[in-house]
Amino acid sequence: MATPYQTEPSYGRGGLFKSKKNRDSAAAPEVYNADEKVVVEHTSDTSLEAARPATITPSASRRREAPPLVRDLSPEERARLEGILVKKIDLRLLPTLIVMYLMNYLDRNNIAAARLAGLEEELNLTSTQYLTAVSILFVGYILMQVPSNLFLNKIGKPAIYLPTVMVIWGIISAATAAAETFGGLIAIRFFLGFVEAAYFPGCLFFLSSWYTRKELGFRTAVLYSGSLMSGAFSGLITAGITSGMDGKRGLRAWRWLFIIEGVITIVIAFIAVFILPNFPRTTGWLTEEERQLAVWRLDEDIGEDDWTGSEDQTFFHGMKLAFADIKMWVLMLLLFCFVASGTVTNLFPTIVKTLGYNNIHSLLLTVPPYVLGVITTFLNSWHADKTGERYFHITLPLYFAVVAFIIAAATIKTAPRYLAMMLMIPGVYTGYVVALAWISNTLPRPPAKRAAALAAINAVSNASSIYASYMYPESAGPRYVVAMSVNCVTAFIAIVAATVLRFILLHLNKKLDRGEVVEGAVAVGEAVPGEAARKGFRFVL
Repeated sequence: MATPYQTEPSYGRGGLFKSKKNRDSAAAPEVYNADEKVVVEHTSDTSLEAARPATITPSASRRREAPPLVRDLSPEERARLEGILVKKIDLRLLPTLIVMYLMNYLDRNNIAAARLAGLEEELNLTSTQYLTAVSILFVGYILMQVPSNLFLNKIGKPAIYLPTVMVIWGIISAATAAAETFGGLIAIRFFLGFVEAAYFPGCLFFLSSWYTRKELGFRTAVLYSGSLMSGAFSGLITAGITSGMDGKRGLRAWRWLFIIEGVITIVIAFIAVFILPNFPRTTGWLTEEERQLAVWRLDEDIGEDDWTGSEDQTFFHGMKLAFADIKMWVLMLLLFCFVASGTVTNLFPTIVKTLGYNNIHSLLLTVPPYVLGVITTFLNSWHADKTGERYFHITLPLYFAVVAFIIAAATIKTAPRYLAMMLMIPGVYTGYVVALAWISNTLPRPPAKRAAALAAINAVSNASSIYASYMYPESAGPRYVVAMSVNCVTAFIAIVAATVLRFILLHLNKKLDRGEVVEGAVAVGEAVPGEAARKGFRFVL
């Protein structure tokens, strides 16, 4: 019977047939393209008229089909091969990104340790000038994040882009050792932030392009452990340099600190070029079977293909989609308050110094809180991925942060205050890494939207670091009542924002249960075969 509605054949992207070039090359091996594997479904005249929506979209008349090398696998074989693939990705991706992020955070925040190594004294900085030098980095950091992430999404070559910017920030960081005036230090710090801005949001987007939603939380925590470990290493490295290299070759210890860490950064960047993958479609060391599986498992998880080619990624369209989504603004408030509460780490050595110990001992005392933060972050994010839950894994640690800030502002006794310092970092960052994964879980597709949202949220959240440093003048110690009070309030607002987002996602999931179309999600019946088709896409709570 003739069907009154039929999808027209197309020879372009997403059509039924391959391009003329491929059809003329019959001998060429087939390379899987998820967009080309479409099965057209027809309906009878009666059923079509009864079910015809106001506007018929292509997605309503077609479903996606697994690639040939994946389609014929048994469930057991599929699970075995996917386990091998994920381990292969983990080994190539995570250790390198962790070390790179450790240096990113170290080069950004080593000015806090440099203060105890003679920087403020040698450059004759006032307390306000020093705090300005800390803050100015985040101006450049905020300005560059969204353009950088959209550019990365456009070119699709993170294995080249991320190490390149790392070499540049390593050079700038090492150049800090040559600063002789307040103006020179400010200029160097601004451009350091401008270049470093590319890395962290780029890594978040990078991870979300390789891992499914249930895998992403723990991997995000593994990545962020680099920043927490840098806090521990910074204290140890600075203590070692201060005690052993101060005055060597006529240079103060703080200058050696920037030189040594900058050179290490550059060396690591050159090594990373040969280790990091690109996106699943553009990584050469995957076999064709692994490439098809890597692409398909993300397609299957969400119900829509991810990064397909640079021609499909547009800067302004991704920004428009992200800024039109109310979920992005709630996430932005959530992350802003998280980072605002965590700005205590920007000057953590100074805060620990108020306990009354000498510089070396103060630097060493900064290590245990970061070590505890790494442990709690791993355990919390692992459990969040295992259970598929986000809200309570984000909010429960924040209650410990609230208690820690109250204790720090309420007493000057050494033992309770150091207990508060031990709880501050785990209290904030244990839930923070799960919140970072919640962004990609909540705004999964298209990739241009995800890239813009990740960068915009990270940029705005770091705006708190511009003003936060001024809440920690030395005259406000040892209790720093204003700073601790603000941190306490922002931690509570983060809890409220997470609660609002949970209610929004519950409402959207109920709409999906009813089969209603939700922007940015895949409704029941429109998903791909596998998990998404079996039970429908649902937002992670």
